[in-house]
Amino acid sequence: MGHFHPSVDQLRIDTVLASLGHPIRLAIVRALAHGGDDGLACGTIDLGVTKATATHHWRALCEAGVIRQWQVGRNHYVALRRGELESRFPGLLDLVIADDLAPP
Repeated sequence: MGHFHPSVDQLRIDTVLASLGHPIRLAIVRALAHGGDDGLACGTIDLGVTKATATHHWRALCEAGVIRQWQVGRNHYVALRRGELESRFPGLLDLVIADDLAPP
């Protein structure tokens, strides 16, 4: 089964922000930001939720255009669409990621 990845011109700020509004999805984005540009295997990010719940969150981020998802054999991988998000919404990801580093 393929994954829907909206084109850059289809990215909507309300959809992106809504997808980032859930703590688990925000944690995914931050983990991917710290994991590098090549992406990570889905199973390497410990979300503390069931596989079905994790799949729901991956799908929400993918459909919002925040991440891209692909499969190699039986393994699923995800990566931030950093460049595309930066071109459409300059500075947004930096703010989301920087908040992770800010003191409480």
